[in-house]
Amino acid sequence: MRRIRGRDSGPELVVRRLLHKSGYRYRLHRNDLPGRPDIVFPSRRKVIFVHGCFWHRHRGCKYAYTPKSRTQFWEDKFAQNVKRDARAEADLRDRGWETMTVWECETRDASLLLIRLVNFLGDA
Repeated sequence: MRRIRGRDSGPELVVRRLLHKSGYRYRLHRNDLPGRPDIVFPSRRKVIFVHGCFWHRHRGCKYAYTPKSRTQFWEDKFAQNVKRDARAEADLRDRGWETMTVWECETRDASLLLIRLVNFLGDA
């Protein structure tokens, strides 16, 4: 687990490249916001979390499997991750921020993802 990256992951870079190419400018990993969102649009008060399907338990996704060994350990760990994510999103909403979650599996179709991003952010 030491090699798991907290930032600059492959899916996150896909989202950032799409946004930048579309003319959006953003900040990264703001420490002063709950959950330290991956991508922040301060003037729009919107944030984007880029979650790995495995670690953050994307429901119905084939990548959100549970390992066969030490299943109780993994289920506890995943439950903590999901709970922390929900708490961070609720805290952000309470502070007046809009949130969006982009799942790792959604980054495989760039055109669909771009439509979702533009709908969330509005015009550039």
